[in-house]
Order: sequence, then structure tokens, then C-alpha cells
Amino acid sequence: MTKAIIDSEVQAKGKLAKKASYIMNVKTTAEKNEALLKIAEQLIIDKDVILSANEQDLVVGKQNNIPDSTLDRIMLNESRIELMAKAIHDLVQLHDPVGELLESTTKENGLLIEKRRVPLGVIGMIYEARPNVTIDAATLSLKTGNAVILRGSSSAKHSNKVLVDTIHRALHNTTLPLDAVQLIEDTRHETAKELFHLKEYLDVLIPRGGKNLIDLVVKEATVPVLETGAGNCHVYVDTTANYTMALKIILNAKIQRPSVCNAAESLLIQQDWFERNGKQLLQHLHEANIHIIGDSKVCEVFPHATVASEEDYATEYLSLTISVKVVENLYEAINHVNTYSTNHSESIITEDPIAAQTFLTSVDSAAVYHNASTRFTDGFEFGYGAEIGISTQKLHARGPMGLPALTSAKYFVYGNGQVRE
Repeated sequence: MTKAIIDSEVQAKGKLAKKASYIMNVKTTAEKNEALLKIAEQLIIDKDVILSANEQDLVVGKQNNIPDSTLDRIMLNESRIELMAKAIHDLVQLHDPVGELLESTTKENGLLIEKRRVPLGVIGMIYEARPNVTIDAATLSLKTGNAVILRGSSSAKHSNKVLVDTIHRALHNTTLPLDAVQLIEDTRHETAKELFHLKEYLDVLIPRGGKNLIDLVVKEATVPVLETGAGNCHVYVDTTANYTMALKIILNAKIQRPSVCNAAESLLIQQDWFERNGKQLLQHLHEANIHIIGDSKVCEVFPHATVASEEDYATEYLSLTISVKVVENLYEAINHVNTYSTNHSESIITEDPIAAQTFLTSVDSAAVYHNASTRFTDGFEFGYGAEIGISTQKLHARGPMGLPALTSAKYFVYGNGQVRE
């Protein structure tokens, strides 16, 4: 494929999305919700077609020796499709932030100045593996009056194509423009890089995937980026931690779904607690098929552990592997987290409220927990519906990005003939 053809697809779909965004600006909540319900209905109608396309992706993935953790993210089944449809129904019930009044001031000269939420415009979404992101990104964008350009990875290209076809079939019977949801079908790196520079049509670019993808987008994009982060999430067991609670939280954070970004990848244990409970805890983790990569103290008491390197402490495993380090105190734990974390989600297990508050305040991550699993960092769990990603940056949005994160602000100024003296 020539460069001209690549430019033709990206530029043409960018132009269509931009035009559609102007139409989306004036759509009512009722119109948007009606379209979302049609998409949820069409997902169930098209279930067999979607599963057939997804099976193509899984077969190719296995042939290409894609890791099991990635195959799990690609895989759709009836239950996952039904959950996608349910998430859309939940999204319909959520408050539409567009038009929400943020500030209102009446000046001495009679000018009324209102600050209201408005759509961002055209959202570019570049993501890896998970075809459910196709539905999440499209429906969240439509709910907030945005158009969206989707660019998934080659590993899920058949699934993504069929899902966008499903969305378009649903939109045919609504007042929303079909062009509000665009899919870049060419999955080569060249098209992704062109999307990075599509400033004429894109208002924001959101990468969702592994660290390499996110770093590449942040480094190369000239379009403003809403950075979603990889998840090297930590659980710290403090000296007063209850053993039963600690074990329950660690197991949930690690094994409930190990291939996702809010799963725990690193475990820190206070030294006194480790001396009392460490061997028993490590044995329980081992029995849960968790591979332990530990420091010298861990390896000394638990021969099944592999010796950890500096790189291991910074790794997002996305599998049943966890790094384990023994620390002297709370402050060493905080320093370790702030050194190796990707600023996603961290948890402290302790019965000491002062230690808990110190950890929560000092750790520089988007979501911090006391006596709870990191697996809760999720748009649905936080009450936002299906999120478009989890931001680890600090400007505009941080943490699970639900509907408000997909809006900007605009000033509406009302007068009756005022001029500036």
C-alpha cells in the first residue's frame, strides 16, 4: 500500500469525523440514549457474527504465538458480549454531563458569563488487543456528543471491524450520524503515526495498551494526548496488617484477572510482619500458581522464588507473576512505590489509620487504597460506566475516565448591548 492510500484513509475518515462532531454538538440526551440502546440491541442480534470474527483473531493469534494474557484480552464470548450490552444500558442511565453549568457570574455591567461542559470534539483512540474497547470508546464518545476515530491493533482487526459494522447498523435507525464512529482499518504502524499528527481533525488522542505503545504516542504525537498508563500496581502489607485480610486482598488483586492494568504486580511486606507471616503467605501465593520473584530475604525463606532484579520491580507482568520485596518500614515502602510505580493504583493493608493516611497522601498515583484491592480502579466500579481508559497523568483527567473526562468547558456570554470601555 502506498503512502498516498494511507493518507487517503486517515485524512478522509478524519474529515468525516470532524463534520460529524458538529452534528453531534446539537444532539439531545434523548437522541444519544436512543442510539446507545440500539447499539446494545444490535450487539445481541449480531452475537454470532461477532464471535465468528473474534475466533479468526484468536486463531491467527495462536499461530503467531501471542501470549495467553493477550489472547485473554482479545477473546470474546457470549458472556462478554452480554456484559458489553449491559454496560451500554448502564451508560444510558448515567447523567449526561454535556451542557452542565460549571460556573455562573453576572458582572456589574449586566453581562451574564456561564461556563458549561461541551464535547471535546473528535477523539482519536489507539489501542491494543481488547475489542471491547471498540464498544466502550464509541458509546462513551457518543454519550458525550463526540465523534471518535478508532485504531485498534492487528491482533483484533476482524473483531473490531465487525463491531464497528454493528454500531453503524444500529445508528442507521437513529438521528446520530454514522460518521461519528470511524475505524482505521489499516493496522500498520504508518497509519498509527499519521494519526499522531492529525491535528486538523483530531482534538485529543487517547492511547490504551502497553507501556511501549503509550510511550510512543506521548513521544511522537503532536495531537494533545490523554495518557492512559500501564499498571505496575503495588500492595504494601504494613506491620499491623491482619493476615486473613492481607491474603484475601493480595490474591484478589493478583489473580482475579491478572491480564489487566489494575492487577497487582508488586508486593511489599514490612520486615517484622514478614518474619511473623511471610513464609506462610508466600506458600499460599505459590499454591495459587503465582510465580514469585523476590529479594534475598524472600528467596532465603522460600526456595521456589526467583531472584529479583531492578528491572523486575518495574515490570508490568500481566500474568500470574509478582515481584516481592521486604522493606524496613512504611517510608521505604512509599519510596519504593514512587520509584517503580506507573502511577496507577496502590494499596496499603494496615490497621494503623495514621500509617494508612501517610501512605495514601505520599504515594503519587491516580488511585490509592486502604485495606482494599487495586482491582476496583475501573470506570464501572467508580460509578462512571465503562471507562475509556485510566489516566495516570495529572492534567485534565486522572484515574478512570468516564463521561466528564470526555468533555471540555466553554464560556457562554449573554449581553444586551454591552461594549468594553
